[in-house]
Amino acid sequence: MALLFKYLYAKRVLLVSLLIVIPVGFYSKFYSGSAHTWVNNSLCGVFYEIFWCLILALFFKQLKPLNIALIVLSLTCVLEFMQLWHPPLLELLRDNFIGVTILGNSFTWSDFPYFFVGSLVGYFWINKIS
Repeated sequence: MALLFKYLYAKRVLLVSLLIVIPVGFYSKFYSGSAHTWVNNSLCGVFYEIFWCLILALFFKQLKPLNIALIVLSLTCVLEFMQLWHPPLLELLRDNFIGVTILGNSFTWSDFPYFFVGSLVGYFWINKIS
């Protein structure tokens, strides 16, 4: 019974966490205050990583937080390099807000530190919940 309670508690906390991270992440894409370019194009990468860490933790409870963070970091790095590739299908997917938000549209080396920070925060966040 205690195990079931812990499992349900973790799921609830993950969902509440997503309800916080999703609006903050989208807000970071539309932020127009000071340093908006940095927030829109770089800092939002931290929220992107945290979001995917939380999603994986929600659906793959058997994965350890470190593995989740490493999977998310690896896939995000692959997606970043895929921005150098412009086949018609990817261009079609990138032609709308959600596609650009998930896949990106331009390769930037400076995004990588934010991916590492976001995955690290995601790791600690999930580890705290587990």
